[in-house]
Amino acid sequence: MKSLKLLMAGAVFGAAALSSSAFAQDKGTVGVAMPTKSSARWIADGDNMVKALEAKGYKADLQMVTKGAKVLVIASIDGTTLTDVLQQAADAGIKVIAYDRLIKNSPNVDYYATFDNFQVGVLQAQSIEKALDLKNAAGPFNIELFGGSPDDNNAFFFYDGAMSVLQPYIDSGKLVVQSGQTGMDKVGTLRWDPATAQARMDNILSANYTDKKVDAVLSPYDGLSIGIISSLKGVGYGSGDLKMPVVSGQDAEVQSAKSILAGEQNSTIYKDTRELAKVTVDMVDAMAAGTEVPVNDTKTYNNGVKVVPSYLLKPVAVDKSNLEEVLVGGGYYTADQLK
Repeated sequence: MKSLKLLMAGAVFGAAALSSSAFAQDKGTVGVAMPTKSSARWIADGDNMVKALEAKGYKADLQMVTKGAKVLVIASIDGTTLTDVLQQAADAGIKVIAYDRLIKNSPNVDYYATFDNFQVGVLQAQSIEKALDLKNAAGPFNIELFGGSPDDNNAFFFYDGAMSVLQPYIDSGKLVVQSGQTGMDKVGTLRWDPATAQARMDNILSANYTDKKVDAVLSPYDGLSIGIISSLKGVGYGSGDLKMPVVSGQDAEVQSAKSILAGEQNSTIYKDTRELAKVTVDMVDAMAAGTEVPVNDTKTYNNGVKVVPSYLLKPVAVDKSNLEEVLVGGGYYTADQLK
């Protein structure tokens, strides 16, 4: 379909962060844009999407909303702000795939490609459960909770997944949140900002831990983990007899991978964005060919208006014991990148 154009957009369609002008055969043009260029995760997503599209014979290029578009693939900063644009797309007969982050409150989202976000949270909490040996140890242990950005639907799945594991330990008193801060309304971190997380950790430590120690911190994203660890190191954790708390993470970013190898961050969740790109392009190909679009979940992701048919990929927990095998052995990073 030579006229096929594919747009990946952020909260506004002008907020593009990545472009490529590589030529392909005759399948048409695919526009690629990501919601931010400040995150290693989104830079990698953009690179992987370009590679996957070019492998399928598309030309990858930066596009705005243009005549002739047949499919929009939208990676949104705030999935609640696109209702009007999506209605215009639907009126023009354009199909929409939400990429990684679900677009909320619109009937005009046809498919969703992402990872199993509830399971991400489960794995994060299980890394804490394992490191503290919560099933066997007497406790109590002190834990603090961090959530992702409240305008990102995924953040709630991460938090709910983690709390499905941690809440029973909190209820029994084996885990204690000394700050009393629980629930996404209190622990959310707007725009996933590491500086915000670091400042909040500073405040928690000064208000609640002058004569107590933190044993674990639930962090939903590596960028926040690095900020949290900076705060902890600032008051002496990780030196002398003050052991670094168990700190979780997500996205297997280079800085956090190095931190794990250095014995600071405990774990991260690896999501192979190369596979997510391939699944998304397979969806585009299926729609272009008029064949059945691949999905494996038709129940989980209600965007407030409809349940969006989804393809969920499996996340993988990574800690010091398997990091090199998974990340280097799987070709995601080279050994030199982690030195």
